[in-house]
Amino acid sequence: MAAGTTTTTFRLSQLHDIFDRFDMDSDGSLTVLELAALLRSIGLKPASGDQIHVLLADIDANGNGSIEFDELVSAISNNIDEQTPGNQDHILEVFRLFDRDGNGVITSAELAGAMAKMGQPLTYKELTQMMKEADTDGDGVISFTEFSTVMARSTMESLGMAAADP
Repeated sequence: MAAGTTTTTFRLSQLHDIFDRFDMDSDGSLTVLELAALLRSIGLKPASGDQIHVLLADIDANGNGSIEFDELVSAISNNIDEQTPGNQDHILEVFRLFDRDGNGVITSAELAGAMAKMGQPLTYKELTQMMKEADTDGDGVISFTEFSTVMARSTMESLGMAAADP
């Protein structure tokens, strides 16, 4: 089995686990409330009250008013392909650009240096705020998981979703 196929199978398995966790009534589909709970669990919320209904309608390919797993996979695949370079391999490449010493985490110095090289130098206040937002476990560095979460949040914001209030 090719590495890409293994990675895809693993990602689908992870997504199915998440889907099952939020399918509260175990009927194989997500209602608007279950979808909202899933989005909030990853730190996102609709920018407006009606937006979750619009999102559900956009994803609900068969028009039954709920989202089945295959519809979610299709929507995520389409949105990632259209909106971001967004596969994990690309995110890892970007992460490695920030992780200058290759130790698997991004320090505040590495973040500041990378941002400056991209022509976006940060003030101390901006750097502190970015670290605070990304470093969810409070260990003072940004792990790949935390970096991926920030990237996912950015993608969802570009799709019209807003980050949830902490």
